[in-house]
Amino acid sequence: MQLKIEDGIFDLFPGTVLGVAILHNIDNHGESEEITNLLREAETKAISGLGNIPLVEQLFISAWREAYRKFGAKPSDYPSSIENLIRRTLKGETVRHINKLVDIYNVISLRHLLPVGGEDLEKTEGDISLVIAGEDEPAIYLLGEKEPRAPHAGEVIYKDGAGAICRRWNWKEADRTKLTEKTKNAVLVIEGVPPISPESVMKATGDLAKLVGQYCGGDITTAILDTTNRSAKLL
Repeated sequence: MQLKIEDGIFDLFPGTVLGVAILHNIDNHGESEEITNLLREAETKAISGLGNIPLVEQLFISAWREAYRKFGAKPSDYPSSIENLIRRTLKGETVRHINKLVDIYNVISLRHLLPVGGEDLEKTEGDISLVIAGEDEPAIYLLGEKEPRAPHAGEVIYKDGAGAICRRWNWKEADRTKLTEKTKNAVLVIEGVPPISPESVMKATGDLAKLVGQYCGGDITTAILDTTNRSAKLL
């Protein structure tokens, strides 16, 4: 089983970089007060770092807005995961506990101002690919939605052998492969597009692996995917 970036992604987004953490035999049960404290600290730091620059002009937001426009998604209707997280925080909402892995990747997302997501490897089927959606993608259930919907042709998706597992790059995850307390094997992915630097993705990936090891244990390996290294072994 591999995580792959297909050629079509680099045709549209030549500077795409993914930071990947591959996790095996982790313990994702329970809730950690320490992780909750890290979340509160990350929320405060993220908001204070915005200064007086409007949110849509912030580099970490505008980069993804431009990427979304390139594949035909309206950013105001379908915000990137990092924009959604920051907007909720600006409204005074605290990031709620889901499970330790999701809490940790939200810490990393807020600390480094990058989109982060993850999938349960025991629920995925075959290779996972970051691709441009085709005309006949199957309808899927997204988190929190009661009706299945198919990806639009041309949008960026993650997919496995059974269909899409995340729509509009990092907008919303599928319910099928979501991380839960029972998750033992997982892949977490941090994403960057120009002008976001590869170095920032690499730094965030190291930080992510450290926190997962500290609070979930298990065996952790990392990889950086880009135009010169387009795949990573997951199992």
